Amino acid sequence: MAAASGWLAAGDAWAANGAYFVDSADISEAGSCKVESWFSTASNADFSAVANPSCVVNVFKPVELSLLTNRPRSDGDLSTGIAPKAKTNLVPTGIGKIGVAVYAGGSFDALTGENLTTFAVVPATYRLSETMRININGGWLWDRTVDRHYLLYGLGFDWKFTDVLQVTLETFGQAGASDTPSVVQPRFQAGVRYRPNEIFSVDLIYGRNITGENANWITIGTTIRFPPPDGKPARERTGHL
Repeated sequence: MAAASGWLAAGDAWAANGAYFVDSADISEAGSCKVESWFSTASNADFSAVANPSCVVNVFKPVELSLLTNRPRSDGDLSTGIAPKAKTNLVPTGIGKIGVAVYAGGSFDALTGENLTTFAVVPATYRLSETMRININGGWLWDRTVDRHYLLYGLGFDWKFTDVLQVTLETFGQAGASDTPSVVQPRFQAGVRYRPNEIFSVDLIYGRNITGENANWITIGTTIRFPPPDGKPARERTGHL
C-alpha cells in the first residue's frame, strides 16, 4: 500500500479543491491563506484525517505554499505523513481558453523523516462558463519506498449550479507496475460543496478506491479562507466558480 499512500499524499494536496484530488490551474490572490481539513472513512475500516494549511506569497509571481499533514490508518496500521508542496500558475484561466499551472513536492514520514514520495503535476483548466469548468491533470510520482515511478492522471468537472452549491465529479489514478492491481486501477469521487460565503465551505464526498485499496469512502471536509491584508476576498477562482 506504499504507492497508494504516496498518491494520497500527492493528490489531496490538490490545494484548490480541498479533499478532491484533481486540481485546477487557479491559485488564490497573493497574501491570502486558507486551512483545509477533512476526514475520510472507508468500508474496509481504513481512514484518513488531513489538515492542509496554505498561503500564497509573491516570489517574482504568486506561489502557493502548502504543508499537508495526514494521519491515515491502512490495513490496521497508523502512520503520520507530511507533504510540502509549491504551486504556481503559468497561463491564466478564462472562459473559452485553457489555463495551465504546475506544482511539485514530496511526502515524508513524520516520525522517521524518511522521504516517501516525490511528485510533480501539471493541472490544466478549461472554463466552459462562469459556473462550469473541466480540469485535466497529468504528472509523475516516484514512490521511493519501493523505488517505482508512476504516471499520474486526473479528469474532473466542476459545476456551480446555485449561488452556494457546487458539484464535482472526478476520476484519477496512477499508471505503472504494481504488485497490487487496485493500486493502478482508476479511482473516482463525486461530491457537493456548500459555500455560503467567501470565508467558509463544507464538502460531502463519496469515493471509490481513492487510495488504491478497492473500498468505498465517505469524506467530510471544510475550508476556512483568510483574505489578503488589503481586505479583498481570497478568491481561488476567477468568475463565479
